[in-house]
Amino acid sequence: MVEENMTFEQSMSRLDEIVRQLERGDAPLEQALALFEEGTGLIRGCSAQLDQAEQKVRLLLAGPEGQPVEQPFEEESV
Repeated sequence: MVEENMTFEQSMSRLDEIVRQLERGDAPLEQALALFEEGTGLIRGCSAQLDQAEQKVRLLLAGPEGQPVEQPFEEESV
């Protein structure tokens, strides 16, 4: 069951569950197909969320003329 309002983390967790179920190989064909379909829907949703996040980052890093400005990634010290 793919929920439109799942967070990225919830979607990834459910996707992990689906992969484990499919890897066991004990699901009947119909159930395996339903799990596969749910998984592909989750992947599409996660991909869309990542694309949106990337667009927000690009907007935040836009230069004065609207062109993206690359900035070095600074890792935080632990």
